Amino acid sequence: MSLSRAPRRTLLAVGVLTAVVALSACSSDNNGKSGGGGNTNFVTNTGGVSTVAKGERTAPNDIVGETLDGKRLDVADLKGKVVVLNAWGSWCGPCRAEAPHFAKVAKDLKGQGVEFVGLNTRDPNKQPAIAFEEDYGVPYPSLYDPQGKLILFGFPKGTLNPQAIPSTVVLDKEGKIAARSLMALDEKKLRSMIEPLLKEK
Repeated sequence: MSLSRAPRRTLLAVGVLTAVVALSACSSDNNGKSGGGGNTNFVTNTGGVSTVAKGERTAPNDIVGETLDGKRLDVADLKGKVVVLNAWGSWCGPCRAEAPHFAKVAKDLKGQGVEFVGLNTRDPNKQPAIAFEEDYGVPYPSLYDPQGKLILFGFPKGTLNPQAIPSTVVLDKEGKIAARSLMALDEKKLRSMIEPLLKEK
């Protein structure tokens, strides 16, 4: 190994480690509260889904970019609907496990005030991610976020942000962060995050 390569590899390793820690760090205390320190105002139930009471929710930062099929998508344009944001990667085993459930629920709820948006991360090129969506019949768009910038900076500190892959964050009809899961979901758990928000006035 040449001396010029050594520092570059070290910097790359530090950068990757920082991103992994940021995406996988999750804390909770014994009172059921979890997350970004201080008064977070969200509670994690025994099923691993964290929720925020309606009056205490905050909006995400800008979540906008290019989708895997090259179109521009801004999550803010979906305000008025319940929006399911799913952070995933084609390399992720649990993402493959939950993909059929997401595809089914997205198809079932299409036209009922629910939109799904994927946040594809850590895929260095689009082809594996596109193949993943084709294999599982994913009917909704995914923002291409290979460096995880949307995941890291799209959610204000202290809110229910995606801290692992896969993660799912659900926005209410006002575009505010209402629920989050940091694990792969089956159809029942996914619906349990969406249905209460559809009933809100």
